Amino acid sequence: MTSLKYLDLKSVPCPLNVVKIKLALEKLSKNEQLIVELDKGEPEEMVLKNLKEMGCLYEQTNEHEKFLKITILNEN
Repeated sequence: MTSLKYLDLKSVPCPLNVVKIKLALEKLSKNEQLIVELDKGEPEEMVLKNLKEMGCLYEQTNEHEKFLKITILNEN
């Protein structure tokens, strides 16, 4: 069974949003999902780049005018 955690990072500047996501992922159990909302632009670019570098599986699940929502699966 997959459990969901939520993190609202709208209006959180870089690189603080990347740090908060990394800390949240460390607290997740295997196969838990983290749903993150963050601003478009630099925060989006930095977070997605870091998730790729970390080898995390994620998908963009929703997009709004000023922010987007992504779901990250913790496989560890």
